[in-house]
Amino acid sequence: MNKYQLGWISVGSLIGILLLFIINDLTTPDYLWFLYPAFFLILWPLSLYFIMKKKYKLYAYFCTTLLILYMLIENILNSPEHPWILYAAYPLIWWPITVSLGKQSKTLTYAWIVSITTILYYAILNLFLSPVHPWVIYPTYVILWWPLILYYARQKNYFGLSIVGSLFTILFFSTMNLVTTPHTLWAIYPIFIILWWPLSVYYFHVLKQKQKEHEEKKST
Repeated sequence: MNKYQLGWISVGSLIGILLLFIINDLTTPDYLWFLYPAFFLILWPLSLYFIMKKKYKLYAYFCTTLLILYMLIENILNSPEHPWILYAAYPLIWWPITVSLGKQSKTLTYAWIVSITTILYYAILNLFLSPVHPWVIYPTYVILWWPLILYYARQKNYFGLSIVGSLFTILFFSTMNLVTTPHTLWAIYPIFIILWWPLSVYYFHVLKQKQKEHEEKKST
């Protein structure tokens, strides 16, 4: 794509936004629905520009800023009574940070920093904005898989991952059972299924080791 094609796309997007605004103002001025297609019409040519110029870091910062601004407007206009943008904007912030760090973002240290920061952030939101239910346990369970998988995968210790992952999952289901329905012991059912993970890995490892020993004896 050359700059002339990008220019035509940009002009077309601006004309489209203007037409949608006029239609919105003439038909339903009380509801600003033109903002939804306008967001994508702005994002389209600018995304093409950054990608064409290979400015990926700048693209990450631009998209993050635009998305947060869009969600902020949406939050203020349609649901100002609840600041849901605080939940949605946080993950977007890590996109430009990750791109800027480059190879450092692939380290185990970075994975732990992001995981712990995420847990603390959502725990604070849980405590002050919606303290009725401790929903922070759900993002905690999801985000902690990142450093755990990264650590054991680099060591190629898949049996260790199955043990730790199973214990972690059992703890999660037990906590969820205790928090949501303490009078009904339903966590035992998923826990029974999870236990097959380390057992399967163990027996696969033992079988593979015996097959290797058998081949070595056969070759000698």
